[in-house]
Amino acid sequence: MAVWGPYLLCAGAVAGLLWAEYRGSRTGLRLTKPVASLAFIWAGVAAGALDSTYGQLVLLGLVLCLLGDLFLIPLDRPAAFRAGVFAFLAGHVAYSAAFLTRPLDLLGLAAGAVLLAMVVGGTLRWLGAALPAEMVWPVRVYMIVIGVMSMLACGVTAAGGPWAVALGALAFTASDISVARDRFVRHEFLNRAWGLPLYYGAQLLIASTPAML
Repeated sequence: MAVWGPYLLCAGAVAGLLWAEYRGSRTGLRLTKPVASLAFIWAGVAAGALDSTYGQLVLLGLVLCLLGDLFLIPLDRPAAFRAGVFAFLAGHVAYSAAFLTRPLDLLGLAAGAVLLAMVVGGTLRWLGAALPAEMVWPVRVYMIVIGVMSMLACGVTAAGGPWAVALGALAFTASDISVARDRFVRHEFLNRAWGLPLYYGAQLLIASTPAML
């Protein structure tokens, strides 16, 4: 139970979070989202994140993402949303720094760069005019940073690192598309229905990697 505790807690909290989102319950969201995010920090600590430089940087990224999650709870508060974007941006920088402590495969980096250039470029073109003027550059910078993070993750896995590094980073990138669609294109439950499980699954994958090294 100790090993699976954070994963079970996160799964239960995400199920409650989805129900709260579906019902439009702000109280339910405020209760379940912090629990789900604290669970992936627990997973990181349980995986031995405190015992290595790599793990400590991963844990820093997880904590910054927890802050981002909390900032994104309020609706219709642009300042809080921008703070959340910045927290996630810093989290991706921390993950990137963690991946740079590991061996990197050049072919894996190149393949990741091509894939992420297509994803990031396509997402930015798709968002297009839907982005408010004041969010154009923050979103561009954010997408570039998460693209670099995912590229580095591909390099780590290709060099013999855990598969969870690349899978977690790529799943995180994909989940951010649901956030962008919900915030800038169309606000609807469908975005959260697939984006939230993917996001929390990505965080749990990344959190688990210190134990795999």
